[in-house]
Amino acid sequence: MKQLNRRNWLRLAGLAGSATLVTPPSISDWKTAKSTTVPGQDVIARLSSNENPFGPSEKVRQAMIDGFEEACRYPYGKQRELSKLLAEKEGVQPEEIVITGGSTEGLKATGLTFGLGGGEIISADPTYLSLLSYASQFGAFINKVPLNDKLEHDLDEMAKRVSNDTKLVFVCNPNNPSGTIIPKDKLTDFCESVSRQAIVFSDEAYGDYITEPDYPSMVSLVKKGANVVVSRTFSKVYGLAGVRIGYLIARADLAQRISENVMARTNMLALFAAEAALKDDAFYQMSLKKNTEAKEHIYGVLDQAGLKYVPSHTNFVFFHTGRPIGDVISAMSEKGVRIGRPFPPLTDWCRISTGSMDDVEKFGEALIDLFA
Repeated sequence: MKQLNRRNWLRLAGLAGSATLVTPPSISDWKTAKSTTVPGQDVIARLSSNENPFGPSEKVRQAMIDGFEEACRYPYGKQRELSKLLAEKEGVQPEEIVITGGSTEGLKATGLTFGLGGGEIISADPTYLSLLSYASQFGAFINKVPLNDKLEHDLDEMAKRVSNDTKLVFVCNPNNPSGTIIPKDKLTDFCESVSRQAIVFSDEAYGDYITEPDYPSMVSLVKKGANVVVSRTFSKVYGLAGVRIGYLIARADLAQRISENVMARTNMLALFAAEAALKDDAFYQMSLKKNTEAKEHIYGVLDQAGLKYVPSHTNFVFFHTGRPIGDVISAMSEKGVRIGRPFPPLTDWCRISTGSMDDVEKFGEALIDLFA
């Protein structure tokens, strides 16, 4: 890793310290996934952060309770156990797994690794910003390529912009906030070609929700030894957003470089939770089913309201409001519904998470009332 100067070191220390101030969200009962009740306010439909309100599953909760027996111990041994389990799942070696505190920590550690000291990172725009914004704080230039008219990655333009200054190309697939995927006949060719010139980072946080048959993961390129890093998370389909655990898959030498910049890592209870989650297929399938049901309801509401939307491969839907998103956020909040934040430059579009059926029904009522 390049030498950190005093300014960058202080920035790192400040960012790490501020992370301890974040309060994780409350978690609803997985059987009912009720909306959140805030003292002194009406029930709030929390559809702003792409959370899975049905988790953690009962088996995962029990595993965490049992894990308290080991909570007095450092998590390194248990982390090695989970690395072996994940390596078996992904078809790679344990040394090609980097376990992190949610995939966000993996994104930021990668941004630091390849952004420190300058250079260029190419990405779609808009997309998920954790890696990009963190890298820019340490000197990287973010070369933003607008999404095409289908709100998909413009792979041709991204490839054209790769130069000797390019250190990393970031691909969020499915993309957040658009919910689109890269056509599978182009994805592997693009990543394989570009990885000969720079690191390719494939953020697959929402990959579990893809229903297209035989859709590839870029782990296939990691297995071939390519300059590719893949991120995964337990926050979405497994319902563990508040527990904070995710992982990266990369060639062993790349995994080691990134691992050196991982700061907080994860904890013993999260490791127990992740291990149990991987074995709980019933909950996994239930989460996918509930997500599909909620998404279909949202589509119906948007059709009724006459609002354009993008068919989604995730647990959220991106739709065109035709109004400034700040105004829509405020209006929906007054109706007890939290929707996604702004995603410039698409500031008249809205991202709405699927959530529980109670929550999406409340969203539908509020939306129809607002746009009637």
